Order: sequence, then structure tokens, then C-alpha cells
Amino acid sequence: MGRIKTRLVKSITHSLLEEHRDSFSANYEENKIKVAELVTVKSKKLRNIIAGYVTRMIKAQAS
Repeated sequence: MGRIKTRLVKSITHSLLEEHRDSFSANYEENKIKVAELVTVKSKKLRNIIAGYVTRMIKAQAS
């Protein structure tokens, strides 16, 4: 069972994917850098959670 994502994480992720879907890949490390460029987040932990959720959404769409 995975962790439950907060409304903030989901809303930021969905808006990023709507606007910049082509910028993201299935690679978590690349997505981390891209999220840091596109969004101003308070902490590394929040950035990493968003990047992980973006990666998961991209992988789910691909399969």
C-alpha cells in the first residue's frame, strides 16, 4: 500500500502535466530537475514527492 498524496501535490502535478507533459519522462532524476525549474516549492521533500508523482503518472499513461 502506498502513501496517500495530498490535494496540493495532486493539483500541482496535474497542472504541470497539462502545461508541460512533453518536458517530463519516465526518469525520476530528470523529473526532479524539471519540477525545480518549473515550480517554486518550499522544500526538497515536497519537490521530490511531486517529481515522484509525475513519474508515476507518466509511467501509468505509457502502459
